[in-house]
Amino acid sequence: QVQLVESGGGLVQAGGSLRLSCVASRSIFSFISFNTMDWYRQAPGKQRELVASITSGGSTNYADSVKGRFTVSRDNAKNTVFLQMNSLKAEDTAVYYCHTLSLGLTYWGQGTQVTVSS
Repeated sequence: QVQLVESGGGLVQAGGSLRLSCVASRSIFSFISFNTMDWYRQAPGKQRELVASITSGGSTNYADSVKGRFTVSRDNAKNTVFLQMNSLKAEDTAVYYCHTLSLGLTYWGQGTQVTVSS
């Protein structure tokens, strides 16, 4: 059973930065290196949306709203995926979730709150 555990959220002023981490715990070594890892977010009253992905081959994709400001990366040895968020805006305020689909099973983390004050 794989658990995804996010951390790094918090309160930051507009223009600031945060780095989110997602650890795949209780899993095989380098689990994240075999799977596409995603970051989603959900703002109050809105649908959950895909923010960024990194594939097993290292390719990355971003939502248009975060391109140029967010960077997704991973440390395979630590089974950890990161989301570096720069130039944060009030509209980035949301709960951020780590996600992966592996061997037909979908995994979600518990989420971490990011609040950007304007």
